[in-house]
Amino acid sequence: MAEGMQDTRTRQAGLWLTLLLSALVLLNYVDRGALGIAAPKLKDELLLSATTFGIAVSAFSWVYAPAQFAVGWLSDRFCVYRLIAAGLAVWALATFLTGFANGLAMLVVLRVMLGIGEGVAFPSASKIIARHVIAERRGLANSAVAAALAWGPALGTFAGGLILSYFGWRPIFIVFGLVTLLWIVPWLLVSRPQWRAYVHGSGKNVPVRRLLRNRTVWAMGIGHFCNTYGFYFLLAWLPLFLVKVRGLSIIEMTAMTTVAYVVQGFGALGWGWLSDRLVKGGWDEGRVRKGLMCIYLLVTAAAILGIGFSSSPPAIFACLLLNAVFGGIGGAQAYAIAQVYAGPEAAGTWVGVMNGLGNTSGIVGPVLTGLLIENTGSYMAAFMVSAVIVGFGAIWWWAALPRVERLRLD
Repeated sequence: MAEGMQDTRTRQAGLWLTLLLSALVLLNYVDRGALGIAAPKLKDELLLSATTFGIAVSAFSWVYAPAQFAVGWLSDRFCVYRLIAAGLAVWALATFLTGFANGLAMLVVLRVMLGIGEGVAFPSASKIIARHVIAERRGLANSAVAAALAWGPALGTFAGGLILSYFGWRPIFIVFGLVTLLWIVPWLLVSRPQWRAYVHGSGKNVPVRRLLRNRTVWAMGIGHFCNTYGFYFLLAWLPLFLVKVRGLSIIEMTAMTTVAYVVQGFGALGWGWLSDRLVKGGWDEGRVRKGLMCIYLLVTAAAILGIGFSSSPPAIFACLLLNAVFGGIGGAQAYAIAQVYAGPEAAGTWVGVMNGLGNTSGIVGPVLTGLLIENTGSYMAAFMVSAVIVGFGAIWWWAALPRVERLRLD
């Protein structure tokens, strides 16, 4: 009886924790995307070339990607709720201080610091969702986080674009950093009752080295690389491309991308609801979630090509909306699949490894994009490379992953 009541309280806590995790991811992507929003003015003021700007963008992932391994390990062994609060405090400070950057070196240091702080988000969120959310609601819970993943850039682009237009690029980082720090207050209030029960993690720990010998987590890491490559490409370079190459004003760029991200957020919730309905109706969970990943990546590849080769604002906007409708799938289904494979005991470590491998795209992609732009004098090669990598991911997710079911990791 007491155990049943404990399970009920744990599931009820899951609703509020999921909502706050969604807010966490929203702020994560507001702050992560701020550099791309500020780029039209920041790049000129700090005298950055396309390559050095690409280095500044990629600096975030120099630490963010490898930190995922450590954060996943920590979230399965220590109090994940405290870990999240500490990480947010670090990245809020990094965002705030970026408003005072005076050159490439300081910008790189602060982007590295941002990567350290933001590294807590996804392994820790997956650990909490796997612990508190039942399978039939897993898609919607992860889709709430995926919606925030889209609404973060939407809010960041809208607010940041207005600040950029009227006040310059520095206030973007100062305002965003201070707002992010406020999230800690409700998190401490809601998560505090969970601290005592999980101070020492789950008690059933899977070493990172054992997961690194598992072929499935490597397959997911490669698939996630394709997933994140296209996302980072658009997040970092789209505002610059629309303003500098297609001649849109900052306000036009802000409006267009904001609407697309808002649509993506609602799309994420819709796809999450649909996937859960299909699973509850008896469809195989793995085939549903893998199939949705393939559809998402194929559409994203087509949309990236469309954006790159379209010259009129209506055509670009149509491609952005096409990408937005399907874009919310990637941020939800990948993590839902990982939670099935790993189970609640190892979800943090599994997602840490998957994210660590997958987010190397954030190291390689921005620098490669900058080099392609400088050497060709055009963005077209960068758009084509991005589309090819994303399109390959559609094949990989379906062909390389084994049946999606709980794995024996012990």
